[in-house]
Amino acid sequence: MANPLSLLTGGGKNKVKGKVVLITGAARGIGAGLAERLAADGAKVALVGLEAEEQRAVAEKIGPSAHSWEADVTSWEALESATAGVVERFGGIDIVIANAGIATTGFVRSVDPAAFEKVIEVDLLGVWRTFRVTMPHVIERKGYLLAISSLAAITHAPGMANYSAAKAGVEAFCNSLRAEVHHLGVKVGVAHPTWIRTDLVDSADAHPVFGKMRAGMPGLIGKTYPLTVALDCLEAGIKRRARTIHVPRWVGGLKLIRAFLPPIIEIGSRKLVPEADRGALEDIRTRGAREAAVTGHGGRAAIR
Repeated sequence: MANPLSLLTGGGKNKVKGKVVLITGAARGIGAGLAERLAADGAKVALVGLEAEEQRAVAEKIGPSAHSWEADVTSWEALESATAGVVERFGGIDIVIANAGIATTGFVRSVDPAAFEKVIEVDLLGVWRTFRVTMPHVIERKGYLLAISSLAAITHAPGMANYSAAKAGVEAFCNSLRAEVHHLGVKVGVAHPTWIRTDLVDSADAHPVFGKMRAGMPGLIGKTYPLTVALDCLEAGIKRRARTIHVPRWVGGLKLIRAFLPPIIEIGSRKLVPEADRGALEDIRTRGAREAAVTGHGGRAAIR
């Protein structure tokens, strides 16, 4: 027999069962994993992203409750077309997970400018565009908007200026938006995953310069967690329509001391940056600025 309290509060699987969930950046990693998990819980999942072939494979693996739409989150037209397709196929949208994101490696003074700016366009403006286009449908169903930010919004490491700025912007954007749509019955959440074993992180770790810098990060801040840890936290947060999801929980504790983190990071990186700066310049001379900056399959697809 069902728990009466769970039914009253919408707890458990009833939060996603029968709901339409649109997920951007669903070709691999967190996006693909969430699509599989939420579909297994009874949701209809719409996969929206650039890597069409990989994304279709994820949808086919899930089955009839999933479908893939190719769209660039930086394109209004592509997002509007994909959203219209989702509504036509599934009848509406209850939950939107703005997961699409890319990263580059490089210092501000030498990083490829186009690659640097593409991160901000995808990771920050892509969230705004995704939410703006889908919001009328989410409002209609009094649904839930979740943006994937990052630990980088809290800890601003050298070599990650664009990523940190974009992810901090995502957090601020969601905090403002939450107050704007509360009266409409819409919940807004923001997730802060730490380093998760995904294609993006594996690619960054393999970088000849910045992989070494990340390996030098101390304690929990440098630890990489398996994808299942992120999926467990995110799935639970989505089901309760959480305002914040920390992956794992200790990330939330850093918010309490975030004012002290910049000087700590500056002091801690003083021995690493000079050598890395020289190495970055040499890497650019050897491979070219664009190749030295781009990480991950998603980043290559977006910057291409």
